[in-house]
Amino acid sequence: MTYLETDYGKIRIIDIKQVEDAVCALFIKANHTPPADVAESIASGAKRETSPVGRVVLNRLSDNLKAAAELDIPICQDTGMAIVFAEVGCDVHLIGGTLEEAVNRGVARAYLEGGMRCSIVSDPLYSRKNSGDNTPAILYIKHIKGDQIRLIAAPKGFGSENMSAIKMFTPSAGEEDIARFVVDTVCRAGSNPCPPIAVGIGIGGDFEYSAYLAKYALLRPLNERNRDKRYAALEEKILREINKTGIGPQGFGGDITALSVSIEEAPTHIAGLPVSVNINCHVIRHAEALI
Repeated sequence: MTYLETDYGKIRIIDIKQVEDAVCALFIKANHTPPADVAESIASGAKRETSPVGRVVLNRLSDNLKAAAELDIPICQDTGMAIVFAEVGCDVHLIGGTLEEAVNRGVARAYLEGGMRCSIVSDPLYSRKNSGDNTPAILYIKHIKGDQIRLIAAPKGFGSENMSAIKMFTPSAGEEDIARFVVDTVCRAGSNPCPPIAVGIGIGGDFEYSAYLAKYALLRPLNERNRDKRYAALEEKILREINKTGIGPQGFGGDITALSVSIEEAPTHIAGLPVSVNINCHVIRHAEALI
């Protein structure tokens, strides 16, 4: 590691190329190999599923995950829009370019060199011409203490992204209103997001921040509950209600419609209660690295 002595203490110097290389490796890894808890949850879900068809589907999904890892190929043909969460230490100084430039170069390399599908169109409404390298990425930056950079790559397919929703509740809304909104969103989605799904819920903030919270919630390990017991109980309640819908694996009916429900909350305005629901398919792809 390289450090620079200043009047305010040591500053760590990081060449932006390290970020580019890390982002490239993370997107290939995320698209080829799911987190261990995801694979385990699908496998254990197959044992709990009472529907014979649902059980077969879950077993085939497990086989697909294993095949992708063994053959070193993407788990799904939709290799996603590139989402990057970057936590940058306040004692870090980047040289050689900007963080955004490095992230986009890393994403482009991952998708072109890794032979993954490029799905981004540069203009969203009119020309809709493919950018050709899956950039630009969506980049969220958070400054933290320390002299390291934590990078999380989360490719997001749009079969599930298209099923997401947001609602600006009034402060009079309660648990039941929020739970009903989430379950109704899942029911409208049906088989479209390739269940069993993971459901990220953002409560609080404002219109766009609640959506950020919902997406960030999907990064949490599937068996990890919210640190607040009240929100943890609501997570479990909503998960039970979703799995009572009978949508089942890939929409063929059964007990396992969702693998997890995760809530992230934030302070909000006295006049509102924003709630966002971000749905993810059964391939809850993300990978992280520390520089």
